[in-house]
Amino acid sequence: MRGSDEDQAELFSYVSLESRIPADHPLRPIKKMTNAALKQLSPELDALYAKTGRPSIPPERLLRALLL
Repeated sequence: MRGSDEDQAELFSYVSLESRIPADHPLRPIKKMTNAALKQLSPELDALYAKTGRPSIPPERLLRALLL
């Protein structure tokens, strides 16, 4: 079962991660491109995972980590 790719930033901190990173940081455009590509891959990733069972770590999160 495929896990959901939801942020949990507010779970541990009162200051958002987005406010800590400068607006002109070089990873910001890379994040936008990565999110757009992963959004297009989402239907294909859905087809790879079973509909029942324990939720996995979202593949989008794993791919972002590999990119970094």
